[in-house]
Amino acid sequence: VSKIVGKYGMMFLQGAGVTLLIAIIGTLVGFVIGLAIGVVRTIPIDAKSSLLKKVFLKIVNALLAIYIEIFRGTPMIVQAMVIFYGFASITGISLNRIFAGAVIVSINTGAYMAEIVRGGILSIDKGQFEAAHSIGMTHAQTMTSIVLPQAIRNILPAMGNEFVINIKDTSVLSVIAITDLFFVHKSVVGALYRYFESACIVMVIYLTMTMAASWLLRLWEKKLDGPENYDLATTDTLAYTSGTYNFPPKADANQNLDVREGL
Repeated sequence: VSKIVGKYGMMFLQGAGVTLLIAIIGTLVGFVIGLAIGVVRTIPIDAKSSLLKKVFLKIVNALLAIYIEIFRGTPMIVQAMVIFYGFASITGISLNRIFAGAVIVSINTGAYMAEIVRGGILSIDKGQFEAAHSIGMTHAQTMTSIVLPQAIRNILPAMGNEFVINIKDTSVLSVIAITDLFFVHKSVVGALYRYFESACIVMVIYLTMTMAASWLLRLWEKKLDGPENYDLATTDTLAYTSGTYNFPPKADANQNLDVREGL
């Protein structure tokens, strides 16, 4: 193992860098795609909606549903070959392989993120939609100011899971000769015929990347949750509501908030 690391260590690191680059780009772009689709698919259609709006949204929703089902129902390795080699055969243009890999991962991730975002939006209580509409907010204002901030926090663990999956699933892009970590592994095996040793090195690198990603995502979640206690101020001098409020222990989420007086 030490000899392989000494001779091909830089190649492994470069392959890991390509893997991370494609996974990060694919996850971010896929999230944007999923966010847009999730918002569109949750636009309400009621009796007051015009006929044109109803027909348009039904057509759009049908097309988006087809996209989601195709990319969730087929393996990424097949999608990679169809998109990369199919585009080259139709247009005669050979895409940059890393760019093609990022596009493939983005489109695939977008299909999964669309359903994740839709679920996050639907998890928000309908009363918040009704309250926002009752004060004159449009659907777009309701989504951007009230619903999406809460929904994104709710789906953050699922987003992190998609990122970890993308780090591992980039290995299938070796079928279009992207020099990611798994492609380097195959190259080393082809040169030295040391399958087990090279696979162990690659496994450790993948495990390190996924564990680091999971740790950073947990820190981000804690950052979004904010401190365990916060100051509540009021401009009403007659209302005695100022103080430091503590969130209830996680073991008993139904426990009432504690109030510390004397601030």
